[in-house]
Amino acid sequence: MSKAPPLRLGVNVDHVATLRNARGGARPDPVRLALAAIAAGADGITAHLREDRRHIRDGDMARLKAEISKPLNFEMAATDDMLSISLATKPHAVCLVPERRQELTTEGGLDVVGQHNVLSPFIARLSDAGIRVSLFIAADPRQIEMAAKLKAPVIEIHTGGWCDAVGDGHADKAASEWKRIVEGAKLAQAAGLEVHAGHGLDYETAEAISVLPEIRELNIGYYMIGEALFVGIDETVRAMRAAMERGRARAQGATSA
Repeated sequence: MSKAPPLRLGVNVDHVATLRNARGGARPDPVRLALAAIAAGADGITAHLREDRRHIRDGDMARLKAEISKPLNFEMAATDDMLSISLATKPHAVCLVPERRQELTTEGGLDVVGQHNVLSPFIARLSDAGIRVSLFIAADPRQIEMAAKLKAPVIEIHTGGWCDAVGDGHADKAASEWKRIVEGAKLAQAAGLEVHAGHGLDYETAEAISVLPEIRELNIGYYMIGEALFVGIDETVRAMRAAMERGRARAQGATSA
């Protein structure tokens, strides 16, 4: 009988900075939220330093690296500026993501097939510096296979399409997207990749995806920050972990059957 591996929770603090930047000044402080999330049981902190600095700022990244006791996952576009900052910051991990200035949030996965020549030296530089590299991609076989060829040790599956379909009540679309995620996670693990997932997850979808034994980490931000406005980050982290544990328990039942 095989056992589903432990499942980690990474909390994205970008939108604490969004709220801070709406008025300027120093509050609310994303680093304070990160420390509270870790105290409540988060396994790591994710922050996306965008090129336009619309939420997280350079100083936030430096403080997060210096002050938190858990791994820092630095989301960034594959640009020379971001590479320099990440090499100076030395986070535990860097997740390379696509980025468009006009988008409200990351709209899709990174095209590693079309950009492999650009991404290859970035992955090499980060890996040589001891930084674990993750590629934020769709659950598409071609993208997964190229991620493995590029020797990125981790992929993060973009779950936004599935989460949107679930939330909108589009059952057929949700089923199609779910099938892609299930098959993509299996393919990635078979290729030797560690599999993470994120984007648009809430309690319901986090519990559902936690059933997949290939998934090792969920990175969740926007929904959790919104919930924290009503019940606090401590209760939000505990509720999210409970949802993940319910899903993992079902996974364990399936693997033991």
